[in-house]
Amino acid sequence: MSTKVRVAILDDYQNVALELADWSAVLARAHIDVFHDTIPTSQPDKLIERLKPYNVICAMRERTRFPAEIVNNLPNLKLLITTGARNAAFDLEACKANNVVVSGTQGYGNSTVEHTWALLLAAARNIPRDHFRVASGAVPWQAGSLPIGLFGRTLGLIGVGKLGTKTAEIAHLFGMKLIAWSPNLTPERVAALPVPVSYVASLNELLAQSDIASIHMVLSPSTRNLVDRAALAHMKPTALLVNTSRGPLVNEQALLEALQQKKIGGAALDVYDEEPLPVDHPIRRLDNVVLSPHMGYVADNNYAVFFRDTAENIVAFLDGQPTRVIQ
Repeated sequence: MSTKVRVAILDDYQNVALELADWSAVLARAHIDVFHDTIPTSQPDKLIERLKPYNVICAMRERTRFPAEIVNNLPNLKLLITTGARNAAFDLEACKANNVVVSGTQGYGNSTVEHTWALLLAAARNIPRDHFRVASGAVPWQAGSLPIGLFGRTLGLIGVGKLGTKTAEIAHLFGMKLIAWSPNLTPERVAALPVPVSYVASLNELLAQSDIASIHMVLSPSTRNLVDRAALAHMKPTALLVNTSRGPLVNEQALLEALQQKKIGGAALDVYDEEPLPVDHPIRRLDNVVLSPHMGYVADNNYAVFFRDTAENIVAFLDGQPTRVIQ
């Protein structure tokens, strides 16, 4: 590598990347450009034009995707960094074919679990509605449906890996009953969890029993549309669905129809099929949803580690000793 390289930091929505880490060692050897918007891969020519000059690209999770169509057309790219330890939006085979080193970062804390509970509680307690009433001076200041008390209610966990297990531990403190299912879950694994959880044999059975269902699954070809129209039909008309994992785990059109027709009580969503969520998306107009803009991993302490490691990865690569290499 030459002594002066070009680095792009992508999708820095809050304009904090350069503030949260020491970039001095990078700036001594590179020129850094920071971008605050996302060009979707549905506009490949525009995205390629933006990224073509750069030797190093720093991605924020899956906000900008790197399929083969993009990677193959970035002739100057030598190092592609993701925040986090893996990124399903990177075509690793294309990176390998183009001799692009891919590295990741560590994370810090439990921000996704925290955000799961923030959304769940906001939906169960009607926080957005009540905030609006108080802030706007509405009279009477209490109105509408009652909050859902969590004690004694059933939380269905679709997935009990690291995040699902931590979610279960918090639910246990609230006195909730816990049930769990995932495609490869076994009764033996459930029995080994740190809090009492009951195994159920199918997704439909879990949804039928749950007062609140929370998704904690990795998106893959086998889990895409896992919660489809038929599955949603098993939910109680008062039940809530929480998704802080990935949007396409749930069939978006089926969920939209269930919410519009009040077939379920509501949804608390942090993830969507298309992100950023289109301005005219009909889910924005519903009164039985709590929505956030994919904030599950967004936290000051987590970002500090993301960007610290990103800067370290660049320096290590320039020194000929790549670190935290995924491929």
